[in-house]
Amino acid sequence: MTRPLIVGNWKMNTLRHTAMALAQDIGSRYADTSADERGFDLMVCPPFPYLPTVGEAIAGSGVALGAQDCHAAGGGAHTGDVAAEMLADIGCTAVILGHSERRTDHGEIDLAVSEKARAAHRAGLIAIICIGETEAERDAGQAADICARQIAGSVPKGAVAEDTVIAYEPVWAIGTGRTPTAADVADMHGHIRGELSRFLDDADRVRLLYGGSVKPGNAIQLLSVPNVDGALVGGASLSAEDFWAIAQSS
Repeated sequence: MTRPLIVGNWKMNTLRHTAMALAQDIGSRYADTSADERGFDLMVCPPFPYLPTVGEAIAGSGVALGAQDCHAAGGGAHTGDVAAEMLADIGCTAVILGHSERRTDHGEIDLAVSEKARAAHRAGLIAIICIGETEAERDAGQAADICARQIAGSVPKGAVAEDTVIAYEPVWAIGTGRTPTAADVADMHGHIRGELSRFLDDADRVRLLYGGSVKPGNAIQLLSVPNVDGALVGGASLSAEDFWAIAQSS
Protein backbone atom coordinates (compact mmCIF):
# COMPACT_ATOMS: atom_id res chain seq x y z
CA MET A 1 0.00 0.00 0.00
CA THR A 2 1.03 3.58 -0.68
CA ARG A 3 1.68 5.50 2.52
CA PRO A 4 -0.87 8.35 2.76
CA LEU A 5 0.37 11.93 2.61
CA ILE A 6 -1.57 14.73 4.31
CA VAL A 7 -0.45 18.22 3.29
CA GLY A 8 -1.58 21.46 4.91
CA ASN A 9 -1.63 24.43 2.52
CA TRP A 10 -1.83 27.49 4.75
CA LYS A 11 -2.06 29.83 1.73
CA MET A 12 -1.73 33.54 2.67
CA ASN A 13 -2.74 33.06 6.29
CA THR A 14 -1.17 33.33 9.77
CA LEU A 15 1.26 35.79 11.29
CA ARG A 16 4.57 34.73 12.78
CA HIS A 17 3.26 33.99 16.26
CA THR A 18 0.19 32.11 15.02
CA ALA A 19 2.27 30.15 12.51
CA MET A 20 4.66 29.12 15.26
CA ALA A 21 1.88 28.06 17.62
CA LEU A 22 0.07 26.09 14.91
CA ALA A 23 3.26 24.36 13.81
CA GLN A 24 4.23 23.47 17.37
CA ASP A 25 0.78 22.00 18.03
CA ILE A 26 0.82 19.89 14.86
CA GLY A 27 4.42 18.83 15.43
CA SER A 28 3.83 17.75 19.02
CA ARG A 29 0.79 15.68 18.04
CA TYR A 30 2.78 13.85 15.39
CA ALA A 31 5.86 13.40 17.57
CA ASP A 32 3.79 12.02 20.44
CA THR A 33 2.16 9.39 18.21
CA SER A 34 3.74 5.95 18.26
CA ALA A 35 5.32 4.58 15.10
CA ASP A 36 2.62 1.91 14.91
CA GLU A 37 -0.14 4.55 14.91
CA ARG A 38 1.71 6.95 12.64
CA GLY A 39 0.58 5.38 9.39
CA PHE A 40 0.72 8.57 7.35
CA ASP A 41 3.18 11.28 6.34
CA LEU A 42 2.41 14.83 7.42
CA MET A 43 3.52 18.10 5.80
CA VAL A 44 2.77 21.78 6.32
CA CYS A 45 3.24 24.54 3.74
CA PRO A 46 3.23 28.00 5.37
CA PRO A 47 3.68 31.36 3.62
CA PHE A 48 7.23 32.18 2.50
CA PRO A 49 8.07 34.59 5.38
CA TYR A 50 7.34 31.94 8.01
CA LEU A 51 9.13 28.95 6.50
CA PRO A 52 12.16 29.26 8.84
CA THR A 53 9.92 29.83 11.88
CA VAL A 54 7.73 26.83 11.09
CA GLY A 55 10.77 24.74 10.21
CA GLU A 56 12.23 25.36 13.66
CA ALA A 57 8.89 24.66 15.35
CA ILE A 58 8.51 21.23 13.72
CA ALA A 59 12.18 20.24 13.85
CA GLY A 60 12.57 16.67 15.09
CA SER A 61 8.82 15.99 15.04
CA GLY A 62 8.73 14.11 11.77
CA VAL A 63 6.46 16.67 10.12
CA ALA A 64 7.84 17.77 6.75
CA LEU A 65 8.16 21.36 5.57
CA GLY A 66 6.90 22.42 2.16
CA ALA A 67 6.51 25.67 0.25
CA GLN A 68 3.67 27.05 -1.87
CA ASP A 69 5.53 27.94 -5.06
CA CYS A 70 8.96 28.42 -6.62
CA HIS A 71 10.53 29.98 -9.70
CA ALA A 72 11.80 27.91 -12.60
CA ALA A 73 15.24 29.52 -12.49
CA GLY A 74 17.91 28.76 -9.91
CA GLY A 75 18.64 32.45 -9.32
CA GLY A 76 18.97 35.78 -11.06
CA ALA A 77 17.03 38.98 -11.71
CA HIS A 78 13.56 37.80 -10.64
CA THR A 79 12.34 40.30 -8.06
CA GLY A 80 9.89 38.83 -5.58
CA ASP A 81 10.49 35.23 -6.63
CA VAL A 82 12.07 32.32 -4.76
CA ALA A 83 14.28 29.60 -6.27
CA ALA A 84 13.74 25.95 -5.49
CA GLU A 85 17.34 25.75 -4.29
CA MET A 86 16.59 28.43 -1.70
CA LEU A 87 13.66 26.38 -0.40
CA ALA A 88 15.82 23.28 -0.13
CA ASP A 89 18.50 25.33 1.63
CA ILE A 90 16.14 26.20 4.51
CA GLY A 91 14.84 22.67 4.96
CA CYS A 92 11.90 22.32 2.61
CA THR A 93 11.40 18.89 1.10
CA ALA A 94 8.51 19.71 -1.24
CA VAL A 95 6.75 22.54 -3.04
CA ILE A 96 3.15 22.98 -4.22
CA LEU A 97 2.99 23.94 -7.89
CA GLY A 98 0.21 24.86 -10.31
CA HIS A 99 -2.44 25.44 -7.69
CA SER A 100 -5.62 26.81 -9.28
CA GLU A 101 -5.16 30.06 -7.36
CA ARG A 102 -1.74 30.48 -8.98
CA ARG A 103 -3.14 29.55 -12.38
CA THR A 104 -5.96 32.09 -11.95
CA ASP A 105 -4.29 34.93 -10.02
CA HIS A 106 -0.94 34.79 -11.85
CA GLY A 107 -1.92 33.37 -15.21
CA GLU A 108 0.24 30.28 -14.84
CA ILE A 109 -0.06 27.85 -17.73
CA ASP A 110 0.84 24.18 -17.86
CA LEU A 111 4.26 24.86 -19.39
CA ALA A 112 5.18 27.20 -16.52
CA VAL A 113 4.11 24.57 -14.00
CA SER A 114 6.21 21.95 -15.78
CA GLU A 115 9.26 24.22 -15.74
CA LYS A 116 8.79 24.86 -12.03
CA ALA A 117 8.42 21.14 -11.36
CA ARG A 118 11.65 20.51 -13.24
CA ALA A 119 13.31 23.13 -11.03
CA ALA A 120 11.95 21.45 -7.91
CA HIS A 121 13.41 18.12 -9.03
CA ARG A 122 16.72 19.81 -9.82
CA ALA A 123 16.84 21.06 -6.22
CA GLY A 124 15.91 17.67 -4.77
CA LEU A 125 12.36 18.69 -3.85
CA ILE A 126 9.12 16.79 -4.31
CA ALA A 127 6.83 18.59 -6.76
CA ILE A 128 3.19 18.54 -5.64
CA ILE A 129 1.51 19.33 -8.96
CA CYS A 130 -2.10 20.52 -8.76
CA ILE A 131 -4.70 19.90 -11.42
CA GLY A 132 -8.46 20.35 -11.57
CA GLU A 133 -11.40 21.64 -13.58
CA THR A 134 -13.70 24.61 -13.07
CA GLU A 135 -17.43 24.25 -12.49
CA ALA A 136 -18.17 25.36 -16.05
CA GLU A 137 -15.76 22.77 -17.44
CA ARG A 138 -17.35 20.02 -15.36
CA ASP A 139 -20.85 21.05 -16.35
CA ALA A 140 -19.75 20.95 -19.99
CA GLY A 141 -18.50 17.38 -19.56
CA GLN A 142 -14.86 18.44 -20.00
CA ALA A 143 -13.44 17.55 -16.57
CA ALA A 144 -11.59 14.42 -17.68
CA ASP A 145 -10.13 16.14 -20.76
CA ILE A 146 -9.02 19.18 -18.75
CA CYS A 147 -7.21 17.05 -16.19
CA ALA A 148 -5.61 14.93 -18.91
CA ARG A 149 -4.33 18.09 -20.61
CA GLN A 150 -2.96 19.49 -17.37
CA ILE A 151 -1.17 16.22 -16.59
CA ALA A 152 0.38 16.06 -20.04
CA GLY A 153 1.46 19.70 -19.89
CA SER A 154 2.44 20.07 -16.23
CA VAL A 155 4.31 16.85 -15.37
CA PRO A 156 7.88 17.13 -16.66
CA LYS A 157 9.69 14.41 -18.53
CA GLY A 158 11.69 12.24 -16.18
CA ALA A 159 9.31 12.61 -13.24
CA VAL A 160 9.07 9.56 -10.98
CA ALA A 161 6.98 8.55 -7.98
CA GLU A 162 9.73 9.54 -5.53
CA ASP A 163 9.78 13.18 -6.65
CA THR A 164 6.24 13.82 -7.89
CA VAL A 165 2.81 13.98 -6.25
CA ILE A 166 -0.41 14.87 -8.07
CA ALA A 167 -3.15 16.76 -6.23
CA TYR A 168 -6.59 16.75 -7.81
CA GLU A 169 -8.48 19.84 -6.69
CA PRO A 170 -11.73 20.56 -8.53
CA VAL A 171 -11.66 24.36 -8.62
CA TRP A 172 -15.35 24.62 -7.76
CA ALA A 173 -14.79 22.74 -4.49
CA ILE A 174 -11.86 24.76 -3.14
CA GLY A 175 -12.96 26.74 -0.08
CA THR A 176 -16.64 26.49 -1.03
CA GLY A 177 -17.74 23.70 1.28
CA ARG A 178 -18.84 21.67 -1.75
CA THR A 179 -17.23 18.34 -2.51
CA PRO A 180 -17.69 15.84 -5.33
CA THR A 181 -19.32 12.54 -4.48
CA ALA A 182 -17.06 9.62 -3.59
CA ALA A 183 -17.97 8.09 -6.94
CA ASP A 184 -16.91 11.28 -8.76
CA VAL A 185 -13.58 11.31 -6.93
CA ALA A 186 -13.03 7.62 -7.65
CA ASP A 187 -13.72 8.12 -11.35
CA MET A 188 -11.37 11.11 -11.62
CA HIS A 189 -8.54 9.58 -9.62
CA GLY A 190 -8.78 6.41 -11.67
CA HIS A 191 -8.64 8.55 -14.82
CA ILE A 192 -5.61 10.44 -13.47
CA ARG A 193 -3.81 7.19 -12.68
CA GLY A 194 -4.47 5.99 -16.20
CA GLU A 195 -3.21 9.22 -17.75
CA LEU A 196 -0.04 9.12 -15.66
CA SER A 197 0.66 5.59 -16.86
CA ARG A 198 1.09 7.02 -20.35
CA PHE A 199 4.10 9.04 -19.20
CA LEU A 200 5.50 7.39 -16.06
CA ASP A 201 6.70 3.82 -15.69
CA ASP A 202 5.89 3.86 -11.98
CA ALA A 203 2.52 5.64 -12.21
CA ASP A 204 0.98 3.08 -9.88
CA ARG A 205 3.22 4.36 -7.07
CA VAL A 206 2.64 8.11 -7.56
CA ARG A 207 0.68 9.50 -4.64
CA LEU A 208 -2.60 11.08 -5.74
CA LEU A 209 -4.03 13.57 -3.25
CA TYR A 210 -7.56 14.89 -3.17
CA GLY A 211 -8.11 18.55 -2.28
CA GLY A 212 -11.17 20.76 -2.13
CA SER A 213 -13.09 21.42 1.10
CA VAL A 214 -11.59 18.44 2.92
CA LYS A 215 -12.87 18.51 6.51
CA PRO A 216 -12.92 16.12 9.49
CA GLY A 217 -16.53 15.29 8.65
CA ASN A 218 -15.80 14.02 5.13
CA ALA A 219 -12.17 12.90 5.42
CA ILE A 220 -12.85 9.23 6.18
CA GLN A 221 -15.10 8.88 3.16
CA LEU A 222 -12.75 10.73 0.80
CA LEU A 223 -9.57 9.05 1.99
CA SER A 224 -11.09 5.60 1.61
CA VAL A 225 -11.75 6.12 -2.12
CA PRO A 226 -9.59 3.96 -4.42
CA ASN A 227 -6.53 5.78 -5.80
CA VAL A 228 -6.78 8.51 -3.15
CA ASP A 229 -3.43 8.45 -1.35
CA GLY A 230 -3.91 11.46 0.89
CA ALA A 231 -5.20 15.00 0.93
CA LEU A 232 -4.15 18.56 0.20
CA VAL A 233 -5.96 20.47 2.93
CA GLY A 234 -6.64 24.20 2.81
CA GLY A 235 -8.75 25.98 5.42
CA ALA A 236 -8.98 23.02 7.79
CA SER A 237 -5.18 22.89 8.06
CA LEU A 238 -5.28 26.20 9.96
CA SER A 239 -6.75 24.33 12.92
CA ALA A 240 -4.38 21.79 14.47
CA GLU A 241 -7.34 19.81 15.80
CA ASP A 242 -9.11 19.64 12.44
CA PHE A 243 -5.91 18.92 10.52
CA TRP A 244 -4.99 16.14 12.93
CA ALA A 245 -8.47 14.63 12.69
CA ILE A 246 -8.16 14.55 8.90
CA ALA A 247 -4.72 12.93 9.09
CA GLN A 248 -5.98 10.27 11.47
CA SER A 249 -8.73 9.43 8.99
CA SER A 250 -6.17 8.27 6.42
